[in-house]
Amino acid sequence: MNPDVDDVDVPDGARLIETIQVGGVITGVVILSVTWFAVRLITAALERSGTRFAHRRLLLNQIATLLRFFLYIGGIAIAVGASINLSREVILALTGTVAVTIGFALKDLAASVLAGVTLIVDRSFQVGDRVKFDAFYGEVTSMGLRSVRIITLDNHVVTIPNNKFLTEAVASANHGRLDMLIPVEFFISSAQDIAIARRIVEECITSNRYVFLGKPWCVVTSQVMSDVATVRLVAKAYVLDVKYEAQYATTLTERVLAAFREKHIALPGEPG
Repeated sequence: MNPDVDDVDVPDGARLIETIQVGGVITGVVILSVTWFAVRLITAALERSGTRFAHRRLLLNQIATLLRFFLYIGGIAIAVGASINLSREVILALTGTVAVTIGFALKDLAASVLAGVTLIVDRSFQVGDRVKFDAFYGEVTSMGLRSVRIITLDNHVVTIPNNKFLTEAVASANHGRLDMLIPVEFFISSAQDIAIARRIVEECITSNRYVFLGKPWCVVTSQVMSDVATVRLVAKAYVLDVKYEAQYATTLTERVLAAFREKHIALPGEPG
């Protein structure tokens, strides 16, 4: 056995033990546990407040997102600081190790984390927004360190890595507002009385319980070229809350079609 090697190995092992503090590791685990519990507690409290104060629901969801983000970052940083003796040599060693790790093993995760910071700062969309990304459309329920979660109108939870939003287009329907413009299309035969059909749609809009009449609404009429001569009427109105999107479209469609039948307004392909 080479005595020179032994003389080198022992101090290195001792330095390693001094660097990773056993008591500090336990403290770090406790800090991470407290951070996780605090995040769950704050998120639950803000969600309850959002249910109680509906007009502030989106703002409270956005606050919850920011608090989760910074609490996790702060908790991890404090836990690492408590677990490791951060001498100058250790800091240099950790810097090199982290750089290599991020550059190779965790490059995708690091990209998603940095993209998450960019999304929060850039505010392309926010928690509570109705967004369309690729083939998915729904409400943004959370924006985390790694991914964004969207719940679709079919109640499916879709998880999308943050970095995807930096390279592909995303459309936000309400962009931080509680109300949202929703277009609903109706089609009638071109031989029908368009003025009466338009009036029916307008009356159904103004009498709908989910409509926010504080913003402009309208009915746009256009001709559609197809196998059957068709006129398209698009009802454009704002809902009081984005969560009423499906209810608004359903009740409006039911009432308009019922009124069309009552007034003998034929749909495309039906006898006039």
